[in-house]
Parts: sequence; C-alpha cells; structure tokens
Amino acid sequence: MIQPFRGVYHADRVEDDLALRIGCLLLVMPADAVITDRTAAWLHGATMVLAPGAHLDVPRVSLYRQPGYRLRNKLVKSGERTFASHDLMSVGGIRVTTPLRTACDLGRLLHRDQAFAAMDALMRVGGFSNLRLQIELERFKGARGVRQARSLAPLADPRAESQPESILRLRWLDLTTLPRPVPQLEVVRRGGRGSFWLDLAEPDLRYAAEYDGVQWHEDERQKQKDRARRREICDEHGFIIDVLGASDLFGPHANPWGILQDGIARAERRRR
Repeated sequence: MIQPFRGVYHADRVEDDLALRIGCLLLVMPADAVITDRTAAWLHGATMVLAPGAHLDVPRVSLYRQPGYRLRNKLVKSGERTFASHDLMSVGGIRVTTPLRTACDLGRLLHRDQAFAAMDALMRVGGFSNLRLQIELERFKGARGVRQARSLAPLADPRAESQPESILRLRWLDLTTLPRPVPQLEVVRRGGRGSFWLDLAEPDLRYAAEYDGVQWHEDERQKQKDRARRREICDEHGFIIDVLGASDLFGPHANPWGILQDGIARAERRRR
C-alpha cells in the first residue's frame, strides 16, 4: 500500500496520475479549502518539490481556508491566507493555487535550496517566465521571505530535471565570478546517433558538472550507461566532467564550490 498523505492509502499497483491525486485529496479536504504549497506543487505534477526525506515521513496536506475557519487536525497543515482571484484555479473540482502563485509562496517560505528547486519545478509545469515571476512577487512587498524569493526568481530555470540538479546549479551561480551554467546542455553525437545531455555545462570551456544520487549507486545498469555516456562526451567532444555525489553537495563537509572552481580552472588552463 502507498500512503501519499496521512490517513490516505491506495494500492501500490495503481498508476500515479492526476486522477489518483485528486481522489486522494478529496478524502481529506473540506469543499471550501484551497490546496497550497508543496501539496499544490504535487498536484500540478512538480514532484521534485517534495521535502527532503518525504519518502521516510508521510506528509500532511497543505491547505488554507478563509479567516476564522482554520482546520486543526493531524492530517493537514492548515492556516489562513489571502488570495487574489488569479491566484486560484480548479483542478478536477479542487481549488488550488496556480503554479505561479505556488512558486511565489514556496520561493518565500522554504529554505533557500528547497525554494530554488521549487521555483524551477513550478516554472517547468506552469510555463511562466522569469519576468512574470518577478512581476508577481512585487505584490508581496514586506511579506516573510520575499527578499529570498526575489533574489532567486531571475535565476530559476525550467530545464532542471531534479532537486539536487537545481541545488547544484545554485551552488554554481553563487560563485559569481564563474560563467553561468547551461542546464541540460545537448551534446549531439557523431554519426547521427542522437544526442546526450549534460546536467550543467559551460559549452565554451567544455566543462560540465553532474549529480549522481543514492538511486544511481543502487542501479548498476544506469551506472554503466552513465559512465559510457560521459566517456564518449569526454573522448569525442573534449569535455571535462566532474561528477558530484550526495556527500559532495549536502552535509557539513560538502564543498561543491571548490569542485566547481577547480573544474572551471582546469578547463580554462586547457584552453590557453
């Protein structure tokens, strides 16, 4: 059995699609509630917005009601919040914040790393631009976390394909003296054999950085495919590729900045 939220279960063989997610939410939310924050992102299909370790601790549903009607139970994370009419949409009969409004909320309220990954993911499913996000954030002047959201909004990118990939890009962007990376750079294989993609790359220097997480270490076939892909990109296209794992990106001893700076320096020396 799968438990997407506290108090809700479904068979593990049922396909995880929009209809299933709507059905799960209808079991725990009042008709007048609005789904918000991470739950809204999940409903929109931005699964990389889930909290770190969400697979270990079943999350509560994030929802808000009109002032004076806050829910207080263990199944939901509730409160009161004000919405403009264009902040809301209906998905399968459920009122939910739009991807744009959800990006504004999570960009303000989450830890910086998680906020940035959320903006990437919601831009991917919502189709809005950096400029549209920046304009929308202007109405939150004085709200908690708005400075963080405004600083991240110009940097968000829908091409990111995972939360760690977004965080690795943020680490790279924090090094303002380095050239900005291109997410999911396409490398066309020789002989018309299709294309490869690099998580983050600087094409002029032919330098790239990629993230391999725990799941990668557990999948021997994927490890072999990635090694062959990287070897071909390095040998035939002249790239330098640094591969970072979880310990390189997260935790007290992580130093992705040093890895990236050293990698760019190696690429620059080679070009001279």
